[in-house]
Amino acid sequence: MPSPILSPRIDAVFKRLMGDTNDTSPLVGFLKAALDLPAEDYAHVQLLDPHVMGEAPDDKLGILDVRLETSTGKQVDIEIQIAALPEMPARILFYLGRMITGQLAPGKGYSHIKRSISILIADYIQLPDVADYHNRYRLYNPKNGSLFTDLLEINVLELPKLPKVADGSKLCWWCQFFQASKEEEFEMLAKKDAAIGTAVGKLKELSRDESLRMLAESRQIALWDEESRLRGARNEGRQEGFLAVARNLLAMNYPLPIIQTATGLSQDEIMALSFEGQQKH
Repeated sequence: MPSPILSPRIDAVFKRLMGDTNDTSPLVGFLKAALDLPAEDYAHVQLLDPHVMGEAPDDKLGILDVRLETSTGKQVDIEIQIAALPEMPARILFYLGRMITGQLAPGKGYSHIKRSISILIADYIQLPDVADYHNRYRLYNPKNGSLFTDLLEINVLELPKLPKVADGSKLCWWCQFFQASKEEEFEMLAKKDAAIGTAVGKLKELSRDESLRMLAESRQIALWDEESRLRGARNEGRQEGFLAVARNLLAMNYPLPIIQTATGLSQDEIMALSFEGQQKH
């Protein structure tokens, strides 16, 4: 019986899929779909060490999912993220800053700096105020739209925003690939684009690797545990907020039914708070 296909959204799987130095065709296919670089940039794509070092030994170390350099020297990092991180914009800027400063070698001036590009593939909503699933950011003047420099670029792909009916673009197909979970979904996408077809073949091969499967399962369990912890913390904070509101309403002698409606607390919970207040006095 064939092994179920691993999710390409799991970072360990994504790194093996897109970070294969022996076959960069899926990586190049995705880059062509996501970026607007000249064709010459894809003539030779070199995968780089994903560790982004600081300038001093005690500086913070960044580790990217996939990092590469194009034929013309442009630096690109790709990250896939399943769970939302509040500090993600700062994290992206940190990595971009390291990628830019890392290009300055002794004897080389600022003119040697090439564009550094970040691609975030998010399986959550990172940009709640924007409807598009792909958003590209550069350094612009908000008054007149003039470009300050193209040395820094951020691309955000939000999988939950994909249209129900594909828009026909290769980028949409790639996003559907990352979002897919069933074999028939992968097979359908493999027929649409040669690079995606290669990626599906490699993904099937990786899915037969028992050590990678165990690692992917452990990553998924860790994500579920973290989501559960965060959900519990949110619920606890919400409950504490309702209790504080109930205490304030009790202090102002509001009737019990109004306090119940305002907080959603039960009569017994509110009476316990009332007793607690009487004991303090």
